[in-house]
Amino acid sequence: MGIDARNRAGTPRILVAEALTKVYVRGANEVRAVDGISLSVRAGEFMAIMGRSGSGKTTLLDLLGCLLRPSAGELAIDGRSVIGASDGELAAIRRERIGFVFQEFNLIPTLTAIENVMLPLRYGPRHPNGRQEAAALLDLVGLGSRAAHRPNELSGGEQQRVAIARALVNRPAVILADEPTGELDSTTSETLMGMLRGLNRDRGVTIIIVTHDAGIAGATDRVVRLSDGKVVADERSDGRGFERALYGEPSLNGDGLHNGTGGRVRVLLGDLLDRVRGR
Repeated sequence: MGIDARNRAGTPRILVAEALTKVYVRGANEVRAVDGISLSVRAGEFMAIMGRSGSGKTTLLDLLGCLLRPSAGELAIDGRSVIGASDGELAAIRRERIGFVFQEFNLIPTLTAIENVMLPLRYGPRHPNGRQEAAALLDLVGLGSRAAHRPNELSGGEQQRVAIARALVNRPAVILADEPTGELDSTTSETLMGMLRGLNRDRGVTIIIVTHDAGIAGATDRVVRLSDGKVVADERSDGRGFERALYGEPSLNGDGLHNGTGGRVRVLLGDLLDRVRGR
């Protein structure tokens, strides 16, 4: 039986996993890295997968991103089962429906920022205005003036923003981010999380973040906690956990926004979105 791509409220479900399992055999032992996980992710969600090292969170993200094949269970993306898909079909799904952001940035050192953003366009659906779209995305993440710079001329936070723009360029159904703030200091991490929050709220981008950091997880709307390859909690959040972790309970400024970088980033994102839309 196929997976229903909509929940009772009629909201499209981007990802649906049922009894998803990944088993590794090591000698005479079996390691159930992901052990019968069932969950669904609706369009427009901003979600964190959290757990200690060895809890299965990165393996789960790799399964959701079609980087690994499950040992058992069902997985559907946009209502289409990927179980039994060929290597070529999985590559097309990764290329066209999923955007990846990694802890190590993975930028090509010999390419400029805009060329790194455009890289997925070489292998995905044709975009006649690809360079213009890449430039608009760099503007969106606050790096329009750095488009001609190579990675070694950018800070860690700037490199991660280029990676996020690259993940968005093929208009994926979902962004999967594995410890995206792991190499960043707390101030830069706050800026990045504010930007991801803005992308989620203003553009409706569906984002799933893997993290071991409770503050980062608390900046999302939903936190799925893993232990020993199983879901042990699935909770809703108010999205202000990272601000609290850094500063305690924040105050409001005259515009009704929280003081600090996150509030400023939200305002800047609004300005940039208006520019992209031609307002």
